Amino acid sequence: MQRRHFFAATTVAIACVSSPVIWAQTKFPDRPITIVVPSAPGGTTDFSARLIAEPLSRALGQSVVVDNKAGASGNIGNQFVARAKPDGYTLLLAYSGYQVGNPHLFKKAGWDPIKDFAPVAMLTRAPQLLVARNNLPANNLRELISYAKANPGKLNFASSGNGSIQHIAGELFAQITGTSLTHVPYKGAGPAVQDLLGAQVDLFFTTPASVVGQIKAEKLKGLMVTTSARLTSLPQVPTAMEAGLKDFNLDSWFALYAPAGTPAEVIQLLNTEVNKILATVDIRKKAEDSGTTVDQMTSTQLGDYTRKELDYWGRVIQSAKIAAE
Repeated sequence: MQRRHFFAATTVAIACVSSPVIWAQTKFPDRPITIVVPSAPGGTTDFSARLIAEPLSRALGQSVVVDNKAGASGNIGNQFVARAKPDGYTLLLAYSGYQVGNPHLFKKAGWDPIKDFAPVAMLTRAPQLLVARNNLPANNLRELISYAKANPGKLNFASSGNGSIQHIAGELFAQITGTSLTHVPYKGAGPAVQDLLGAQVDLFFTTPASVVGQIKAEKLKGLMVTTSARLTSLPQVPTAMEAGLKDFNLDSWFALYAPAGTPAEVIQLLNTEVNKILATVDIRKKAEDSGTTVDQMTSTQLGDYTRKELDYWGRVIQSAKIAAE
């Protein structure tokens, strides 16, 4: 009789230890994780999410799904994550132009970059490239400026949305060069590149990953890159300084955030695993080949950096008198 009681108690104990309900309370993750990209497929935000999705899935033992939620200059995707349950299963792949630009451009963006998000990890950085449709009668920056001045108001430039860094870059370029350009916003780099290839728009300031393949295939013209040195992936494209523009240094960054209130231990786990991934030679090469570079920060460092960038881009937007249309 005693042996039967012992066996029954042991069986219950084993069942409790192996119960998925118990594990769900103690182990993260126990189901798929979604990384929300607030823009259409094809741009550097999407590239950065997919750069880490598969290796992060292997590291965590759960599927990591990339979900593109484009629209409203990134506000739709950002709102979705800001309102998601803070459990680590819904993350935001933030593009700096949206994350620290939109708060200065929209009175009611529907989210706050500091109050609504917990910083997780920095991923990549990328300069801006000025690219032109292949049949534009200008093969370098000097010729572009001359053509624009001879045809005031006839050239337009694409961006990934109102208030994006591409939008800011285009407006600053027009101010510095004394030209008149019309802004055409899109729901991300992918659709903008398609229209540039189809000659529906004339120019596009964008990150290299969006267009490096088309420039190499001579389907688009690379006119300048906003860095102090040429890109190894596009060595033929001059820097802004070489092309004749001084102090025109703009870059974008792409980082991972969770809804505010996400447990600290979940944030720490994600930061550790992402930084391990970014440190690998394979990932660094993939980033470099696309014209981006990886960047690593602790979650605290990313939080501090977000605040500094929010202040910096607020001053840039105000001085350039840029507003969401």
